Amino acid sequence: MPADWTRHEVEALVADYFAMLTAQLTAQEYNKSTHRRALAPLLNNRSDGSIERKHQNVSAILIALGHPPIVGYKPLRNYQGLLAEVVADRLASDAALRVAVQAAVDAPGVIPSVEDMLARWEAPPERPDRAPYGAIRELPRYLRPMVNYLEQEARNSSLGRAGEEFTLRYEKARLIHAGRHALADRVEHVSETLDDSAGFDIHSFDNDGRDRLIEVKTTAYGKQTPFFLSRNELRISQAHASEYHLYRLFRFRDDPRLFGLRGALDETCQLDPVQFSAQVR
Repeated sequence: MPADWTRHEVEALVADYFAMLTAQLTAQEYNKSTHRRALAPLLNNRSDGSIERKHQNVSAILIALGHPPIVGYKPLRNYQGLLAEVVADRLASDAALRVAVQAAVDAPGVIPSVEDMLARWEAPPERPDRAPYGAIRELPRYLRPMVNYLEQEARNSSLGRAGEEFTLRYEKARLIHAGRHALADRVEHVSETLDDSAGFDIHSFDNDGRDRLIEVKTTAYGKQTPFFLSRNELRISQAHASEYHLYRLFRFRDDPRLFGLRGALDETCQLDPVQFSAQVR
């Protein structure tokens, strides 16, 4: 069985990951294979697969800490406690990264142009393992970031609006492709014509004419990036489960893709409470 990664190895890998992450956040070109080859001599004969899995572990830790990961390194839990500590310490000390990620999550949303809108659809991600984030919970308080950047991105109204407009175009293209031109003409941007209290963003239709109530969640990051729901969105999804669809748009800024979940959100998603409203008893 391979020996655990040493602190020296972990710090070298995290430094390399963060260099790539900063490049991604600032729209600079980088090559993962080139980085891996440069990193390998600093490690104790680790295989490419071992390095890849460790990069995936870093992605899982970053997401657990509310921080964007590198797109393309699928989050992998069951990580080393030392790795979580080094990642959190680096987040706390890297001022340049904080500036880059803040600018990235606040950037205005722009509707990307794609050649084949319908080819953007993918299957939902596989159910992730539910290994607990124990190494995160056990971190000293000073290492836990005070800012949840993924939540900030979710509140970026410009990005959200661009995602809704993209979905509106997708739905019209889907119905036209199915020969349902009249239905395509009736697709409605509810969050524009009404307001957010509807609990969904777009009123569309199945090919047979049944209502399709679509809530859109948009991120610039990967397919497994968590999203945030309101109590009203959850309630509407439960009340209209047969008609309710969650469309998750991901990699939206550079290579937009989307998948859908149909039904009540507490049935299709693992819901974790992240905030509570409290009053004195």
